[in-house]
Amino acid sequence: MKYENIKLEIADQVATITLNQPSRMNACSLGMADEITDALDRLEDARALIITGEGRAFCAGADLQAKGGESAVSGGQAAYASLIKHYNPLMLKLSKLDIPTITAVNGAAAGVGASIALASDFAIVGKSGYFLQAFVNIGLVPDGGASWMLTRLVGKARATEMMLLGEKVSGEKAVEWGMVYKCVEDDALMDEAGALAKRLAGGPTVALGVMRQNLAAALESDYASALFKEAEGQRVAGDSKDAREGAIAFLQKRKAEFKGE
Repeated sequence: MKYENIKLEIADQVATITLNQPSRMNACSLGMADEITDALDRLEDARALIITGEGRAFCAGADLQAKGGESAVSGGQAAYASLIKHYNPLMLKLSKLDIPTITAVNGAAAGVGASIALASDFAIVGKSGYFLQAFVNIGLVPDGGASWMLTRLVGKARATEMMLLGEKVSGEKAVEWGMVYKCVEDDALMDEAGALAKRLAGGPTVALGVMRQNLAAALESDYASALFKEAEGQRVAGDSKDAREGAIAFLQKRKAEFKGE
């Protein structure tokens, strides 16, 4: 697929997907959603992923003015189809990645943009960044997994505040609420994201991928199921070359050199 709405770069085992419609504040059209989904299948050489936005915004939500975007304002069935065919597959694929993910949130992260930003393992937001669930202002409901995600990140009361009142949550407040990993100065955002991605890319990739899935499963499972899931994950991680390297490095009292295998 030739990308017209995003950029994909992979360097030093770190992939970076940049939402690239700055004149539209990176509003996510159906085409952009499909391109991101496609890009997530092209990360074979990557051991960590950064998602960010070009220009002054991360993502201003669904693009109602792009080709196909009119479906979002032409009735409930069309909006339903857009979610089922385009946005939901993106969110599910992002959740099932086997490498750690970072979002570098510059400026607005609204609507489905907020969902993408908060679906990462580590959301880092610049001080000018903010999160917004503005659906109430146009008579719609949050989507992109927001109702599932926000209640787990910040609790029912704060999720209700975000959804029913439709007010901005600043980066600093998002940290206070436990919604994101870190809030930094705007000019330090990509350096922070890059340093963290480099650290994660140098880690035991198989084990990190299992951790991602176990954390997601634990949100829905009982204690006994979580214990069993951990045991299964330990079997997978324990058979990796990185686990063997980690054990040998521990015995030799040196830092492990993980290869992501």
